[in-house]
Amino acid sequence: MECSDNKTTTISSLTANIVSATTTSSELISPRSIISAPPSPPPPVILTPCAACKILRRRCVDKCVLAPYFPPTDPLKFTIAHRVFGASNIIKMLQELPEEQRADAVNSMVYEANARIRDPVYGCAGVICQLQKQISGLQAEFAKAQAEILNLKCQNSNLLALVCMEVTEYQENSSSSNDYGNNTSLFLEDNSVYAAWEPLWT
Repeated sequence: MECSDNKTTTISSLTANIVSATTTSSELISPRSIISAPPSPPPPVILTPCAACKILRRRCVDKCVLAPYFPPTDPLKFTIAHRVFGASNIIKMLQELPEEQRADAVNSMVYEANARIRDPVYGCAGVICQLQKQISGLQAEFAKAQAEILNLKCQNSNLLALVCMEVTEYQENSSSSNDYGNNTSLFLEDNSVYAAWEPLWT
């Protein structure tokens, strides 16, 4: 009887463990837990090769020197630079420069290549000479305008001096004419006195 009791207790304990394990597993894998789980990350986006590698028909590696400066959306930029400088020279120049100066170097190369295509003889030198001519012409016009301003200032000062001289002369003439008028009145008064005394002498 004791053996049968022990067997029944062990069987009941095993069944209880199995039931508890199934309940915990069902709680872990419930539909609510599946819905509330965070979404899986999206697959990595595969970037198209840069414009340089696409034009050169080669594989664009992860650390491509040309990729940051020649995006696939602007293939004309690399086409112009490649036509004048060549891909190997562009890569060599970029590798010799620090990263903070490479963007300016690429822009300079593209500008120079554009100028060389427009003017195969002079290139950027022709543009620089034209700009220097414009600067010299503007400097000459500026000097001429300054000379005209100085001339007008001199004329203005001369006119002011003439006006001041005329005003002073007018004031002097008016004062002298007033003195002469006073003297003649006195002379007339003296004559009247003499005229009053004339009958007495006759």
